Amino acid sequence: MTDQTNYVTANHFYVEIESQLSASFSECSGFGVQIDKEVFSEGGVNNQQRIFLKQAKFNDVTLKRGITDNTIFWNWINNTLSPGKKERRNINILVFNQAGETMQCWTLTGAVPVAWKTAALQANSNAVAIEELTLAYEGLKVVAKQGGGASTKVQRDASGSFPGN
Repeated sequence: MTDQTNYVTANHFYVEIESQLSASFSECSGFGVQIDKEVFSEGGVNNQQRIFLKQAKFNDVTLKRGITDNTIFWNWINNTLSPGKKERRNINILVFNQAGETMQCWTLTGAVPVAWKTAALQANSNAVAIEELTLAYEGLKVVAKQGGGASTKVQRDASGSFPGN
């Protein structure tokens, strides 16, 4: 792994996996949540409706134009392609300011890679470029001015939830 201070000067989105900065990306898109609802009209109440909230659906997140010298992403994707070796992980996407301070930490809970595309390999580079990495996930947590602590593998507890939720 290269010196982590190198990440601060190049890009502003960093992916933390196994409690260490593992890659930097220049673009991160797709964050979103849609909460399903059911609308009911109450008899005799003509000036309003009742809204009952249902399940949340999270959009896939796509990280673009990344750089890393770590094979952790390929190993994770390779395991996802292998029968019985699929791993869900909590992934932190850290947003830094120009001074290198963490501004926000977006934690994708129970994330799995669903798409990966590499850039052209170049002889004058010792790092691997990741053109696009798309992650599906089961939950989202956003914390301001704090980061760190993503675990490498996560298991559901008896209630079916992931730890920390």
